[in-house]
Amino acid sequence: MLQNKAEVSLPDKIYFRIGEVSDFTGIKPYVLRYWESEFEEITPIRRKSQRLYDREAIHTIIKIKNMLYEQSFTIAGAKKKLKEEANQKRVSTKVNVLLHEVLGELKSIKQNLG
Repeated sequence: MLQNKAEVSLPDKIYFRIGEVSDFTGIKPYVLRYWESEFEEITPIRRKSQRLYDREAIHTIIKIKNMLYEQSFTIAGAKKKLKEEANQKRVSTKVNVLLHEVLGELKSIKQNLG
């Protein structure tokens, strides 16, 4: 089924209404509204009482759908997995920043020595 970003062909728009997201993902609007209350990663903006989802939210919905329907995660298990992935991403970003700082310091030391 739809498992990654490459498999979803979205129109060239910034925001999508809930009906469009339902069509793209195969998830009913009432399920999307429920998931919105369960998963803090799904946060559509609201304008004139309409939910508008961005591309990142749609890809998160597809990821959740895959976890729940294909991989047989529970909602609690999917929440836990998403949180772990977010924490891992944060740690990875911090490590990259530190590595760039160390690299800069090493280059500075090399210039001072040479």
